[in-house]
Amino acid sequence: MKIIISPAKKMKTDDVLPWRDLPAFLEKTDRLLAALRAMPAARLKSLWKCSDTIAGENLRRLERMDLRRGLTPAILSYEGIQYRYMAPDVFTDAQFDYLQEHLRILSGFYGLLRPFDGVTPYRLEMQAKLSVDGAKDLYAFWGADLASALAQDAGWVLDLASKEYSDAVAKHLPPSVRLVRCVFGEEQEGRVVEKGTLCKMARGEMVRYMAEMDAERPEDLLAFDRLGHRFSPEHSSENALVFLRNG
Repeated sequence: MKIIISPAKKMKTDDVLPWRDLPAFLEKTDRLLAALRAMPAARLKSLWKCSDTIAGENLRRLERMDLRRGLTPAILSYEGIQYRYMAPDVFTDAQFDYLQEHLRILSGFYGLLRPFDGVTPYRLEMQAKLSVDGAKDLYAFWGADLASALAQDAGWVLDLASKEYSDAVAKHLPPSVRLVRCVFGEEQEGRVVEKGTLCKMARGEMVRYMAEMDAERPEDLLAFDRLGHRFSPEHSSENALVFLRNG
């Protein structure tokens, strides 16, 4: 079993725990870095869709970026809502071992990351219109590589990623690998409505819940009850587990 999650735009460096390995697709990351460094500042700002201040910070990052030294474990590097609710800073050693085996972070820059792969702060979303090596965008650049890596030792994959990132692997997974999506929402006028911030919070809580429960099967997730959510069998299907929250 593998769990896939999205990265976060905001990143930090952290030396509390050492990184263990370099990312599996680092040679492809090298090519992305070279392409970014070859672009003019105005084009990069447009690619990043950010303010002048954030663009300046990331231009300085590109200038000094070292992909092999001074790295931070990926699980500690991202600072988004999902990661705050996952709270990796207080995982036990056994829970970190669980995550290292099962959790994978999807990334437009690094491809697929294990929790203790060493990374450096970057800015590159999966949906960025970046053409590299003849590929029209990052989805084409990564192709089936990420799904193939996931499928090597996974009977099923739990999708806790945003659509932007899950789209990078979903259409490439072989039929033998079951993809199960978690939906966290509220019922409104007969429809299940997902709200962005609450979804991110719940995805982080689900990762923590699975590590605490040592979950291995979809059935192990059904008792999840955090942030007011409850499993709804009538809204769920074989490949979609729906958890509803009282509004």
